Amino acid sequence: MGQPRLRPVRHRQRYWSYGIYAASEAGQPDRGVEIVTRMSHQMIYLGHPADALGLLGVAAKKATMPAPRALVTSQAGRVHAALGDERSAKPHLGTADELVADSLGNDVPAWVDYFDAAEHAGARAVSARDLSGLHGDRQVASVYFTDALRLRRPGFDRVKVMDRIGLAAALFTEGEPEQGAAAAHQALDDATRVDSTLVASRLNTLLDAARPSRTAAVDEVRARAADLAAARPTTFAA
Repeated sequence: MGQPRLRPVRHRQRYWSYGIYAASEAGQPDRGVEIVTRMSHQMIYLGHPADALGLLGVAAKKATMPAPRALVTSQAGRVHAALGDERSAKPHLGTADELVADSLGNDVPAWVDYFDAAEHAGARAVSARDLSGLHGDRQVASVYFTDALRLRRPGFDRVKVMDRIGLAAALFTEGEPEQGAAAAHQALDDATRVDSTLVASRLNTLLDAARPSRTAAVDEVRARAADLAAARPTTFAA
């Protein structure tokens, strides 16, 4: 498989210019870093992970505050993991671990306070899922999903549902079908109360992970997840 094509530097610099302009209008240091990191999320969902890395590389050079630096490095590690690049993912995720452990500083701006230990644990979980099985190394994503759920603050209902779906899928992948089925039913109960295209897209991940298991409990999970996915069709990738 060839390397993903990266857009020209001038395109990435243009996005950075947009972020800097928005930040200067708001008069907030490092806000441009956070804005460009959000842009990188959009690149991922549009299927351009290499472009996401290009934006994150630009943002990382400009970040000075602990919270934005942790946000950028955590996101970069996650994207490298999605591309199967374990060698690049690990140092980024490790740097984010250290920044998060230091509490991200004493004065985290309101515009980036959504990024915390729970959010990084979620990035760790998805990265472990994506890297699982590479080079014979079985990554235990369920541990990180459990941490994310434990650390989530009130009010993050949609993200918690995605964490629960991720936990259930990870348990299936890790050979724990009974625990996976229990976690999946809780995730599906919560998912019915959240109207989200992104949550619906994650159901495909759950269905794929449950496919090898053939028990009555897992069959029930498959049926419920398939019904919910059919009721909320989506074109987004999981």
